[in-house]
Amino acid sequence: MSQLFNFSAGPAMLPVEVLKQAQEELLNWNGQGVSVMEISHRDPAYVHMAREAEQDLRDLLNVPDDYEVLFLQGGGRGQFSAVPQNIASPDATVDYLDTGIWSGFAIREAEKFVSRVNIAGQVQEGAKGKEIQSPKDWKLSENAAYFHYCPNETVDGIALHEIPDVKAPIVADMSSNILSEPLNVSKFGVIYAGAQKNIGPSGFAIAIVNKKLLGQPQKQVSSIMDYQLQAKDGSMYNTPNTFAWYLAGLVFKWLKAQGGLAAMGERNHRKAQLIYDFVDASDFYRNNINPAYRSIMNVPFQLADDKLDADFLAGAKKEGLLGLKGHRFVGGMRASIYNAMPVEGVEALLSYMADFERKLG
Repeated sequence: MSQLFNFSAGPAMLPVEVLKQAQEELLNWNGQGVSVMEISHRDPAYVHMAREAEQDLRDLLNVPDDYEVLFLQGGGRGQFSAVPQNIASPDATVDYLDTGIWSGFAIREAEKFVSRVNIAGQVQEGAKGKEIQSPKDWKLSENAAYFHYCPNETVDGIALHEIPDVKAPIVADMSSNILSEPLNVSKFGVIYAGAQKNIGPSGFAIAIVNKKLLGQPQKQVSSIMDYQLQAKDGSMYNTPNTFAWYLAGLVFKWLKAQGGLAAMGERNHRKAQLIYDFVDASDFYRNNINPAYRSIMNVPFQLADDKLDADFLAGAKKEGLLGLKGHRFVGGMRASIYNAMPVEGVEALLSYMADFERKLG
């Protein structure tokens, strides 16, 4: 075993170059003589780093000037409640596309803060596997305060690749696919993402908010979840997660050095297609998602005999292939291939899968 490849769905692997830089700077960051975790978030050196990280993210996503970029705490789950509190009144109706487990969590949280959560569409079984209902079959509300969806559901590995064409402001939970390929931010009212997949450590979140949606939070909104208040204070109304912000900034610079999101998108599509092509050509492995809705970030697959699952995982671990166990709700295997996963990791996985099939298929 010469190299480890971590296929965990999250917290997920970070770029090796980023981890090495953080290691080198851990005791003496930016010539300060102390760790980045030990200086004030108000220190000019830290504030400069934070603003540079925001600008790098804006550059990567081409974020328009009329959007705020917020660095927040609470992960993606925190945003499940922050969204309705910030952009919907208590008597509002909101539309949610229910495409999986994480959509379900978001729906249950929204129900605490608005009058009605309308399920506009959901996942269904189709002739080619699980798929998301066609937009023509969605039941949209006439005056929804917003339309919420999760473009990439990690558990089933199901994705909606087209941005919905709806009249309500679009809110997207991009925790598992942000920065994975180019994106037209101007199509959205709010984009939010927990950090622990494509950005940085867990417990950290980013929200990109159209300024038109700011200024009308519910009276009971928590101050640290108040988008307008956080925007006014540069995401430093309270002490932010300073180390996570720093690491996120390193990741943004790494992404730029890789060629930006166009290059990253090409690489991610290639990695995913390698696995799907292998699985589709095999009688031993299978994927149950309609190809048109397959995720490029999370690739679940099942073995022909689930009694072999434990052996598969044990053998994979010996080969340095970690984090392949599927979500406890669905079982099987899942290869999460976020930005930091190199093509070599996917090739190592496929080599092992082929060898396992030869021996036990």
